[in-house]
Amino acid sequence: MDLSVIIPIYNEEANIPTLYSRLRGVIDQMGVSCEYIFINDGSRDRSLALIHELATAHHDVRYIDFSRNFGHQIAVTAGLDLSTGQAVAIIDADLQDPPELIPELYRKMQDGYEVVYAKRRRREGESAMKLFTAKLFYRILASITNISIPVDTGDFRIISRKVVHALKQMPEQNKFLRGQISWIGYRQTYVEYDRAQRAGGETGYTYRKMIKLALDGITAFSDVPLKAATIMGFTVSGIAFLVLLYTLFERFITRDYQPGWASLMVSILFLGGVQLIAVGIIGEYLSRLSANVRHRPLYIISETNIPTTAERELR
Repeated sequence: MDLSVIIPIYNEEANIPTLYSRLRGVIDQMGVSCEYIFINDGSRDRSLALIHELATAHHDVRYIDFSRNFGHQIAVTAGLDLSTGQAVAIIDADLQDPPELIPELYRKMQDGYEVVYAKRRRREGESAMKLFTAKLFYRILASITNISIPVDTGDFRIISRKVVHALKQMPEQNKFLRGQISWIGYRQTYVEYDRAQRAGGETGYTYRKMIKLALDGITAFSDVPLKAATIMGFTVSGIAFLVLLYTLFERFITRDYQPGWASLMVSILFLGGVQLIAVGIIGEYLSRLSANVRHRPLYIISETNIPTTAERELR
């Protein structure tokens, strides 16, 4: 198999037929053997039924149906695990990322690159708040991590089989694939494009999910928050020591000491706030360690038409 196309699906019934039609047209023009892997991530609409129809009509359409919603990054991971192509393209089903860019990504890979990602020049149809938070997140992540994670990129990219094998050796529960791919290394480059607005339906990426993804990215590739908590602790201790000296000076030297609750309450609230922030940061890291220690599977497959490794060997 020359190419695998991985498409995570969550309530995308409005876009699946158009997406597949555009993908099929593009891949047929490329003249490569291809498999289309749809991962149904607990959709509540007719997405799974539409995928079943495509799989019945086309032998190269594969599907994975999860037992529940496991999240976008886990859905992509399942597609990577079960893909067989020498190159693997990852694309969302909302048609914001154009399938017509895949041939250019693929041609770029033939020049010797192991990863070719799509970099956004413009993003249409998105609120100013989302654009601002996304831009801020990518810049902060780039500044605090010790690896070079490209800014203004998502998961839309093409990777080689060598990179897929490397990703399979990274079993952490809180996935941040674009960071993991950057961490792996190899030769990487990009192709710029203008991102369109969503073709139909509503986005599954709420602000809550975006915050979770941001936390996964930061905690997976940076220990700066822990260092910041340490620095805050030393800073607050220094301030508290200076306040102590000032209080002793006022009490025993100038004798101009006026007891009051205001300064006491401010000190308590300030110290308590810093302590809670530090404990919260440590808790985020501990929760991720706990999730990995339990060794639960990343996902549970309810149904699939992808043959197992043993079945492939028998064929």
